[in-house]
Amino acid sequence: MSLSRDEVERIAHLARIRIDEADIPGYVRNLSDILDFVAQMNAVDAANVSPMAHPLDESQRLRDDVVTETDQREAFQAVAPQVEAGLYLVPKFVE
Repeated sequence: MSLSRDEVERIAHLARIRIDEADIPGYVRNLSDILDFVAQMNAVDAANVSPMAHPLDESQRLRDDVVTETDQREAFQAVAPQVEAGLYLVPKFVE
């Protein structure tokens, strides 16, 4: 699919992107190449391909679920303007 100069200018307008006149031919070529590549990918028959999260059939390495930080709630709440029962109190702003 080949884009025209007017289409690229319209896309730039819709995206609120200012592009220089000298750069428009490059954008026309690059965006047209991208759309051609997407068309190529859409032409591939992927009906028998199962979805996968990773190209290699490996399991995710997981780290141990351990606490690595100390509880600093008291230190943080010591500088708060108002605290009650471990909760930050804020002024009501919606009636």
